[in-house]
Amino acid sequence: MLLLVGAVPADRLPLLIGPVSLIDGGIKINGHELPTNRGNEAMMKAACIICQEYGVEAPVGMVAGDIGKREGSEAIYNHLAEHLPTMGVKVMTMHYVMPDLKLNKKMLATVATMKESKPVMIADAGSMYVAKAGGDAKYYDVFTPDIGEVTFLADEKADHPAYTRGFIFNMEEDVPELIRRAYAGGNATKTMFVKGAIDYVCQDAEIVDTIREPSIETMEPIGGTGDLITGMISGLIHAGRSPLLACRIAGRVNRAAGELANPTPATQVEEILRCLPKALAKVEKELGL
Repeated sequence: MLLLVGAVPADRLPLLIGPVSLIDGGIKINGHELPTNRGNEAMMKAACIICQEYGVEAPVGMVAGDIGKREGSEAIYNHLAEHLPTMGVKVMTMHYVMPDLKLNKKMLATVATMKESKPVMIADAGSMYVAKAGGDAKYYDVFTPDIGEVTFLADEKADHPAYTRGFIFNMEEDVPELIRRAYAGGNATKTMFVKGAIDYVCQDAEIVDTIREPSIETMEPIGGTGDLITGMISGLIHAGRSPLLACRIAGRVNRAAGELANPTPATQVEEILRCLPKALAKVEKELGL
């Protein structure tokens, strides 16, 4: 099972756990329709499309409403802490969940008991922040930071992105050095995808691939494109690709889909999602897969 986990900005939405299905403009979980503007919903739709293209079972979504009151995120953490070992999860992606150091450590204590049955674990956004803040990157297999987020991972003293030291924050032009520092401080994962004007694919503290083309400037202001990469990596790993190969494919598919969508700054992420199947076929042909 691929389990996709995240809170959504909806008041009073209860904890939902069920297969993710595709609908026009969004996804559906347990009869609830969620629009794919960006965030968890965009990530989940991208993963679902990849699973569909590979002919593997649809991912299972775990979502709860959270508009900053924490109830939804707390429900997610507590459910995972209590039930994860019996859920049959092989790959788990933690995305936008309200960072809670205590509850995250409670969940990870459960993960630590799973030993041979521990799922492949992917983290982005709030879930990546709390993993770094707690010194818990070791539990995860893939992080997918953007350039701003990798500065936080590179600062071994910062426990929140807002507290990243200035001299590190101003190193954004030297991404390889930020990546080196993140690994040296134990705040990076075995496989890491750093999103930016140039995408960096890292394995065992080394940059093993860079993705530069096509370079589409109009994709920069489109919210949610980074979420698509995380979702595609999740779906590709679920479909049997190694984390490293999943990163190499997903980065290229994201750019190819952007090119196919011919975006403007007003383009919505849903328009790029529609291009993922054709972009996936193009990239796999180019890579000889």
